[in-house]
Amino acid sequence: MKTRQEIKAIAKQNFFENYWICVGATILAFVVIGAASGVTSFVGGLGGLIVWAPMMVGLQFFSLWIYRAELPAPSIEDMFKTGFSNFGRKLGGMLWMELFIFLWSLLFVIPGIIKSLAYCFTPYILAEYPNVPATEAVKISMRMTQGHKGEIFMMSLSFLGWFILNGFTFGILGIFYVNPYFFTSMAGQYEDLKELALQNGVVSRDELF
Repeated sequence: MKTRQEIKAIAKQNFFENYWICVGATILAFVVIGAASGVTSFVGGLGGLIVWAPMMVGLQFFSLWIYRAELPAPSIEDMFKTGFSNFGRKLGGMLWMELFIFLWSLLFVIPGIIKSLAYCFTPYILAEYPNVPATEAVKISMRMTQGHKGEIFMMSLSFLGWFILNGFTFGILGIFYVNPYFFTSMAGQYEDLKELALQNGVVSRDELF
C-alpha cells in the first residue's frame, strides 16, 4: 500500500505529463455542469443535477486513467463516453450517494462528513465496473473505505492550503493546477485502496466483473 506522499507524487508526475488535456477536461466538465445549472427555473435546476452526476463520473474516471498512465492516453471524448454511457445507472448511483450523505448530514455535520468519505469511491466503481448495480456501487464503496476513512480525510486535508490559496487567485490556480492535481490524487487513493480490498477479500473480483 502506498503512502499519501507516494500517491501524490505519482499523481503530480502523470498530471504534468498530460497537463493540458487534464486542465481542459476539468474546465470543460465544470463549464458543462455550470451551464446546465445556470438556469434559475426548476427545470434548469433539475437539468443541472442530471448533468452533474454523469459528468462527475466521467471526470473521476478520466483522472483515474491519468493516474494509471494507461495508453492510449484518454481524450475529452472518453470522459463524456464514460460518464453518459449507461446513463440511468450512473445517475441512479450518484443520486443514491448524495441522498445518503444528505440524510446522514441531518444528524449534524460529523456523520455527514464520515458518510461522504465512506461513499466517495462510488463514481469510480460506477465508471469502471458496468455490471455493478447503482446501489451496490455505494455499498462496495463503504466496504473499500472501511478502516481507511482517516487516510482519505488526510488526503483531502493535505490540499487545504492549496484550496485556500486558490481562493486568493479567484479560482485561477484551481483551474490550472489544484483541481486536476487533487482529482488525480484522489483517483490514486481509490486505486490503492481498491487493490488492498481485493487482496484482503473485502471485495471480490466476481462481484465487480
